[in-house]
Amino acid sequence: MNIIVPNSSSQMQHIAEKVRNNERLTLEDGKFLYESDDLLTIGQLANEVAIKKNGKKVYFIENMSLYFTNVCESRCAFCNFRKDEGDEGAYTLSGEQMIEYIEQHYHPGVREFHIVGGHNQHVPFQYYVDSLQALKDRYPDVTLKAYTAAEIDFFSRISGLSYKEVLQELMKAGLQSLTGGGAEILSDHYRKKMRVDKADVTAYLNVHRTAHELGLRTHTTMLYGSIESKEDRIRHMLHIRDLQDDTNGFLVFIPLSMQPINPRAGIRRRNSAFEDLKTIAISRLMLDNFQHIKAYFINIGVQLTQVALTMGASDAHGTIVKEKISHAAGALTPEGITREDLIWLIKGAGRIPVERDTFYNEIKVYE
Repeated sequence: MNIIVPNSSSQMQHIAEKVRNNERLTLEDGKFLYESDDLLTIGQLANEVAIKKNGKKVYFIENMSLYFTNVCESRCAFCNFRKDEGDEGAYTLSGEQMIEYIEQHYHPGVREFHIVGGHNQHVPFQYYVDSLQALKDRYPDVTLKAYTAAEIDFFSRISGLSYKEVLQELMKAGLQSLTGGGAEILSDHYRKKMRVDKADVTAYLNVHRTAHELGLRTHTTMLYGSIESKEDRIRHMLHIRDLQDDTNGFLVFIPLSMQPINPRAGIRRRNSAFEDLKTIAISRLMLDNFQHIKAYFINIGVQLTQVALTMGASDAHGTIVKEKISHAAGALTPEGITREDLIWLIKGAGRIPVERDTFYNEIKVYE
């Protein structure tokens, strides 16, 4: 594939040569890409990397998002999902209550439960263990991708157990992978400013490192579009790239476009399509040791997701059924999508849809 590089940019030419020669991009390279308005060249380069890694295959999964509780001790500035115990709309479900909810939506094609929630300090750690055990007992063939690194850090605090001991207890109950949430921006300054009073940068990375050492493959995210600088975003990517060098335990990187608290917020309160596509493409270029970059339709919409599949993304997420966290924060996108629509979406981008399991094992290729 020929890369079109403007003659005026020797720096872009240099970056293109590094990418094509499999040379690692630096912090300065990443900052330059964010400062550039040449989205087409950045997207072309990212597309070349994605095709080199995965061919024209784009992956998706039949999954359900589950939320056992929205009660949370943390008060992150960007979150509209959390509640205090006793608030209108606050809930904490038992395993039996969650199964009752699942039965209303479940079908045999569901391969994964994606489980996150609040840091509810009013229930013991055993509650979170029992929640997984109830699901594993009822749905033994469905993969439990559960809890964020921030939740694992919270469980450690309320139980007095180490990260390793917490993860081992959860694994006994059926935990098979961690979700990527809780990363936000891996910057202590950002976390202080945005009141991210949960796992700090070191804790987030150490939880995932411990999980990888125990044999778990995990996911990781970046929530962008508020007060962070472009350099903060690149440094975030470098943090997880370094950990991936050490453990090779991450399955996918998921850029999450920040949603405004108010769903009626205008376009100036939201990330632009230009910014979303650029972030996905730059992620693909910076994270050379990641197999997949995900385009998360919940935050950027289905049509932009389709475009992102030509700019570095090789994963279109999954069916979800009913997403709550981003929609509580003002997302205007669908709460879920059907398998048929995902296949149509991927084929429309000239790609080959591949249904996968949590670990990117191929279930069915839709040629």
